[in-house]
Amino acid sequence: MESTNKANKTKEPVSSRKGILGWIIRISWIICLCLLLLVPFYVYTVSVDLFGLYGGMPSLRALENPENDLSSELISSDGLVLGRYFRFNRSQVTYEQLSPELVNTLLSSEDHRFYEHSGIDFQGLMRAVVGKLTFNYAGGGSTITMQLAENLFRTMTENQGTLYSVPGVRDIIIKTKEWIIAAQLERNFTKEEIIAMYFNTVSFGSNSYGIKTAAETFFGKQPDQLNYQESAVLVGLLQGTTTFNPIRNYDNSLSKRNQVLLKIERHGHITNAERDSLANLPIDLTKYSVANQNKGLATYFRTVITRDLLEWCAENNLDLYEDGLRIFTTIDSRMQQHAEDAVNEHMGALQKIFYDHLDGRQPWVDDQGKIIPNFVESRFKRTEHYRNLVKKYGEGSDSLRIVMTTKKPMTVFSWEGEIDTLMSPLDSVHYYKHFLQTGMMSMDPHTGHIKAWVGGINHKYFKYDHVRQGKRQPGSTFKPFVYGAAIEYGYPPCYELVDASPTFQVVGDPPTWSPPNSDGTYGTGEKLTIREGMARSINTVTAQLMQQIGPENVVEFAHRVGIDSDLDAVPALCLGVSDVSVFELVGAYSTFANNGLYTEPYYITRIEDKNGNVLENFVPKTRQAISPQTAYKMLYMLRGGVEERGGTSQGLSLELKIDNEIGGKTGTTNNASDGWYVGVTRDLVTGVWVGGDERSIHFRNWNYGQGAKTARPIWDIYMRKIYADDSLSYVKAPFQRPAEGIDVELDCSQYGTDESDSVQVEEPWDLEQIQ
Repeated sequence: MESTNKANKTKEPVSSRKGILGWIIRISWIICLCLLLLVPFYVYTVSVDLFGLYGGMPSLRALENPENDLSSELISSDGLVLGRYFRFNRSQVTYEQLSPELVNTLLSSEDHRFYEHSGIDFQGLMRAVVGKLTFNYAGGGSTITMQLAENLFRTMTENQGTLYSVPGVRDIIIKTKEWIIAAQLERNFTKEEIIAMYFNTVSFGSNSYGIKTAAETFFGKQPDQLNYQESAVLVGLLQGTTTFNPIRNYDNSLSKRNQVLLKIERHGHITNAERDSLANLPIDLTKYSVANQNKGLATYFRTVITRDLLEWCAENNLDLYEDGLRIFTTIDSRMQQHAEDAVNEHMGALQKIFYDHLDGRQPWVDDQGKIIPNFVESRFKRTEHYRNLVKKYGEGSDSLRIVMTTKKPMTVFSWEGEIDTLMSPLDSVHYYKHFLQTGMMSMDPHTGHIKAWVGGINHKYFKYDHVRQGKRQPGSTFKPFVYGAAIEYGYPPCYELVDASPTFQVVGDPPTWSPPNSDGTYGTGEKLTIREGMARSINTVTAQLMQQIGPENVVEFAHRVGIDSDLDAVPALCLGVSDVSVFELVGAYSTFANNGLYTEPYYITRIEDKNGNVLENFVPKTRQAISPQTAYKMLYMLRGGVEERGGTSQGLSLELKIDNEIGGKTGTTNNASDGWYVGVTRDLVTGVWVGGDERSIHFRNWNYGQGAKTARPIWDIYMRKIYADDSLSYVKAPFQRPAEGIDVELDCSQYGTDESDSVQVEEPWDLEQIQ
C-alpha cells in the first residue's frame, strides 16, 4: 500500500509536465496561426491605409515609375554643364555611369547581401532587432532597397496616419511601409537599376543630392571616375552628412573613410596591403566646390536666362527646379572662359589705374566736376538692406543711424581676392562705388548664337547685368548707324566732306547748335572721305551727314538693323546720346557682318526633358534689314578704323591685324562716363562697355576714360585668345563679299587727305546739354 502511494506520487508530476508542455505547444500553434493570419492582414491594412491609421502608400504607377525632384541643367554648345537650377541639387546617372569601385564600396558598407535578398534582408533584420534588445547595436536592418523606398517616398515624413503619434508604433509602421515598397521595387527593377536609383536619391551634404553632384562637389569628378578612397569618403557621408563631412569634420571623415576601406577589404575587393596604402592617403579636397549661381562660368548669363526659362516653364506647365530639364545653350564654354579671363586681366589693371588717378578723391562728381554731397548715404537708402532697417527701427531713428554706421565683420571683393575686414553698411557702399564695371557679349553674326556673355566683374558682389539689363549712351559707337543710313541713301564710302561743323536749329537758348570735334575745335577745313571721318571719329563729318539725311531716317535705320531702345530723333543723336545696351549694339553690328540679314541674338537652341525627349527647338528671328551691298560697304567703313591713318582701332595688336580684316569702332560718352568698343571679324562680333555703376563715377581726365583705353583692350585680349585656341574654328579671314559684286569704288586712297598724323578721338563734352 505504501509502495503504491509512492508510485502514484511519482506519476503525477510527469502527467502534469506533459499537460503543461501540451498547453505550450497549443499556445505556440495558436500564436503561429495568428501570426500567419494577422501579419498578412496587418500588412494588407497598411498597404490600403485602413481607416487612415497608417497614412497613404504610393500608387502602383508611382512604384513602377518612381520620381524624384531633379535639377535642370544648363549646357554649353560644347557639352559642358554651365550650371543647374534646383531646390535640391540633384542629377541622374545610370548604372553604367558608376565606377565599379563605387558600387563595390556601397555594397561592402551598406548591404553586402544585396544580390541575395529580394528587398528585405531577414538576417540583417534579426541582427538589428537582437542588437536593440541587448543594447548591442551592430548595424541597421535596412537594405539598400528599403533605403531607396524612404528616399523616393519619404515614408518617415509624409503620408502619416493617426497611429504615427503612438510611441513605438510609428517605427513599426515606417518599417512595414519600407518592406512593402522595397518588395515592389525589387519586382519592377533590376538590381543594377536599384543601385543607380539609390545613388541618384541620397544626400551627401554640401548642397549635393545624388552621386553626380556629390562627385563634382567634393572631387571635381564624374561618378565613373571615382576610386576606392574617394568612394569610401562619399559612402561614409551616408552615415552623417555633417558628422563625416570632410570640410567641416576632416578627422571624422578620415576615420569613417578608413572604416569603409576595412569593409571593402573584408569583402575581398582590395588586399590588406592596398587598404593600408589607401588608409595612409589624405583626403584630397583641392577641387571641392559647392555649386551656386555665383560660381563657375557665365554667372551673369545664367541669371539673365533664368527669367526666360521660368516664363517658358510656366507656359508649358513644367518646374524648372524639379523636372530635370536639359537646356542647351549657344554659349561656348571655351570662349566664355576666354572672355572672362580677358575681362579679369584688363579690369584688374584698369582698377589700379583708376585708384591711382583718383589719388584719394571721390569718383562721384557732378557736371562741374564737384563732389556730389551725401552721395553714399543717398545710395544706401536705395538698397533693400536700408528698407529692412526702416521697417525694423523706423525712418530717422537713432537706432537706424547707429546700425548704418556701426562696423561689423564682413568679406568684401577685391581684385587681389576676397578680404575679411570691418565695415559699416555705409562704408560698404562707399567701398563698392569705387569699382569700375563692364559688360561684354560675343556673337556669331551668321547664326545669332551668343558665344560669350560677361555681365560684370564679379557676380557674387555685383549682381547687375551690364549686357542686357544695363543701358548707357553709346557715344561714337552709334555713328555707324548714321553712316549706314547715308550709304543707303547713296553716299559712297569715298564721298568727300570738309571738316567743318554744321549748324543745327534747335529748341532752347541758344537756338542753334554746332558740334565741335574732340579737340574742342570746329574743324580743320581739310577735305575727308566719310570713311576717314568715321575711322577718326570726327564729329563734324558725322553731324553733316545727320543734317543732310535727317535724324528720323537715322532712327529708322538703327531700329531696322537691330536697335530696340527708344531713340531721340535729335541732331545730337549722331554723337550717341540715346541709351542702348551691349546686347542691342552687338546684334545691330552683326547685321553688317551677315550680308544685311538681321539675326536676333539668342542663347537657347533646345530644351529636353529628363529622358532626352526634345520639348522645343528654338530658332532666331531674322529679317533682311539692309541690302548685302550696304552691309558690305559698312564693313569697309568699319575697317577704316584699322586701316586709315588716325583710325581709332589702329592701336590693336599687330598679331590681330596681320592677314586679317577687322572692323571696329570706339566710343566714349559724357565726361568719359562710358567707354565702348565693338569689334567685327568675319565670324564674330563682340561688344564691350566699361564704366562706373553710375554716370557720375568716372575718370576725371577724359583721356584715361576713352573707349580706346577702357574697352578696346578687352576685345584685343579676347580675340588673341580666340585665335590662339586650336580647339575653336575661328581663323583670320576677309569679309565675305556680296555675290553680285560691289557697285561703287571701295578704294578711297585717292580721295581726301591722309597727310595729317594727328589721331582724332571721341568727344569729351556733356552730351546731355546739346540736345
